[in-house]
Amino acid sequence: VQLQASGGGSVQPGDSLRLSCTASVSIFSINYMAWYRQAPGKQRELVARISSGGSAVYGDSEEGRFTISTDNAKNTMYLQMNNLKPEDTAVYFCKLGVSPFSTKVYWGRGTQVTVSS
Repeated sequence: VQLQASGGGSVQPGDSLRLSCTASVSIFSINYMAWYRQAPGKQRELVARISSGGSAVYGDSEEGRFTISTDNAKNTMYLQMNNLKPEDTAVYFCKLGVSPFSTKVYWGRGTQVTVSS
């Protein structure tokens, strides 16, 4: 399984970005997909997670500004990020959990998001 993340970039505070993560396999029956981020000198943290049924959970600072979604036909997960703040600056990684009966997960390489004036 390969995950390809894209859509990062350098933006100003208040701008929006949409990240994409495309899987090399069908995501129709996977357990979940998620976005994590890691800022310099900090631990990787959960941004948002979505189950195969469409249920979403968000990290503390993202709910209301970020929206996670999937397009099963394109095997792609999205993260719409609005009203970006400098503290959102990080490398964003996508993660795929294959099955509720397995601990096997896959990670993408990450895409850089930089928010600066």
